[in-house]
Amino acid sequence: MGNASLVLTVIGADRPGLVEALSKTVADHGASWLESRMAHLAGHFAGLLRVSVAEARAAELSAALRALESRGLRVIVEAALGPGPDESAPRLRLELVGLDRPGIVRDISRAIAERGVNVEELESNTSSAPMSGETLFHVEAWLRLPRGGDPDELRAALEKLADELMVEVSLDHAPSAD
Repeated sequence: MGNASLVLTVIGADRPGLVEALSKTVADHGASWLESRMAHLAGHFAGLLRVSVAEARAAELSAALRALESRGLRVIVEAALGPGPDESAPRLRLELVGLDRPGIVRDISRAIAERGVNVEELESNTSSAPMSGETLFHVEAWLRLPRGGDPDELRAALEKLADELMVEVSLDHAPSAD
C-alpha cells in the first residue's frame, strides 16, 4: 500500500496550542506535514495544509482530525486531487492598490478567469492612506497562465480595468522557483 495525500482546512477561535494539537494528531498517526499556510484573521486561526499518511491509516487520521472540533478546532479533510499546477506554464505576480470599495476582487478575478488564468495564491489587506486616512485595499496574487496564454493580453485587460476602478495594478513575471 502507498501513501494518501490529504488536504486539510482548519479554523477555530485563535488561542495558543491549536497548531500543537493539529501537529500532534498528524504525527501520532505517522503522517508527514508537507506544506501549509496559516493565518490569524479577525480573532480566528485559519489554515490549509497538506499531509501524507499511509493509506491504511488515512481513515483513522481523518477521524482523529475531525475529533479536534471538541477542542475548538474544526478540520475538514479532503483527498488530494492530483499533482499541482503545470510548473512549465508561466507564473505571474499581480499587485493592486487603491481606495477600498465593494467589488474590487470580483472585478479583477472575473478579468483573470475570462482568460483562463488560474489564481494560485491571493493575499489581501487594508491599510490607512498616509495623508487622507482613507482605507486602501491591497492585493498580492500569484497567477498561472494557461499553456499558450498571453501575459500581454492579461496585462492590457487589467490595466483597462484598473483605470475604471481607479486602482493601480502591476503584473510581472514571477521569478522561477529554484
